[in-house]
Amino acid sequence: MPKKAQEEKVLFGRPKNNVTIGLVGLPNVGKSSTFNLLGKLQVPAENYPFCTIDPAVTSVVVPDERFDFLAEKFKPAKEIQAVLAVTDIAGLVKGAAEGKGLGNEFLSNIAQVDAIFHVVRKFPGKKVEHVEGDIDPCRDLAIIRAELQKKDLARLEVALETDQKKVRGRKPTKEQEMQWAALQKSIDLLKDGKDVRFGEFQAKEIYFLNTFNLLSAKPVVYLVNMGMKAYKEGKSAGKKITAWVEENTPGEPIIHYSAKYESGWLKLDDDKKKKLTAKGVGSAIPKIIWAGYKALKLMHFFTVGKDEVRAWSVRQRSKAPQAAGVIHGDFEKHFISADVMAYEDFKEHGSEPAVKSAGKLMTKGKDYVVNDGDILHIKHNAGGAGKKK
Repeated sequence: MPKKAQEEKVLFGRPKNNVTIGLVGLPNVGKSSTFNLLGKLQVPAENYPFCTIDPAVTSVVVPDERFDFLAEKFKPAKEIQAVLAVTDIAGLVKGAAEGKGLGNEFLSNIAQVDAIFHVVRKFPGKKVEHVEGDIDPCRDLAIIRAELQKKDLARLEVALETDQKKVRGRKPTKEQEMQWAALQKSIDLLKDGKDVRFGEFQAKEIYFLNTFNLLSAKPVVYLVNMGMKAYKEGKSAGKKITAWVEENTPGEPIIHYSAKYESGWLKLDDDKKKKLTAKGVGSAIPKIIWAGYKALKLMHFFTVGKDEVRAWSVRQRSKAPQAAGVIHGDFEKHFISADVMAYEDFKEHGSEPAVKSAGKLMTKGKDYVVNDGDILHIKHNAGGAGKKK
């Protein structure tokens, strides 16, 4: 008998390319300062809780040496790099799930993003008061996580109870049984203090759960904001924080940085930056950006030419027509094929004709899964005869 086909791999979250990551944490942990660093866009960062009332959004350039190489090679009239959309969300407090500290509004803002930068404070200082009174990163991590779980739990319990009442003694359909099982499984996870994204679900269950846009289903990158002195001394996030993350959300990235150090970094000249980087105390901002980009399951492909070199963001495992649709919706509808060069092949051979001569230029159809760093020329018939982008 033939082997059973492997079930489709489905991700939690909204299946789109226009995705965002939100900065989340308790008040006065350095979220707005970090946001300012990421986008060089000033938002209120005064020293008092809830200073950030309306979420601010910025698009941050994703640094990529491959793009730099292509731009230098083609010297185009226009260069457009990939970006990461970052939202600054006001600080949560214990009790947010019950509405404390404008909690419902802020939790709603978190629901609108697709991944989370969880900023936690490790820097000392009495001048910046801590909403909980003292510095305890693991306690703070647990508070935020618990509030997100409580909000999800309340929603899912109501959803399950409401849907089961509608049946009123009648036998549920197979679809309803699947949905109830997914809801109950999620409820059990949350009651056990576990995030939904770490549960074992079938593809159809994930599709259903995605309609709830659950807070605990969103991937998290932990940003540990430490003091400038500790960062310059090369200290890490610490064993306690690392152990907490491994126990509660295993495998999710932890990046230590100092918002105060990064603020000073922006004022340095290039020579000074190179010397500090060589000493192991360079900027952590590129790491933060890339960690967020990967948490959103993003990658990018390139289009190149004398007019423009551009990096296009697309979700991982996207097929060629979906990639074409990022450029223009009609390109996906009227997709014909894509000429594909791997970035490394182009770098090695130096030009498209040379790549073609080496047998490395490929023409791919609708089932081609785009790889990170592919250089694509899309062929389509949008607006008439076959065209190329």
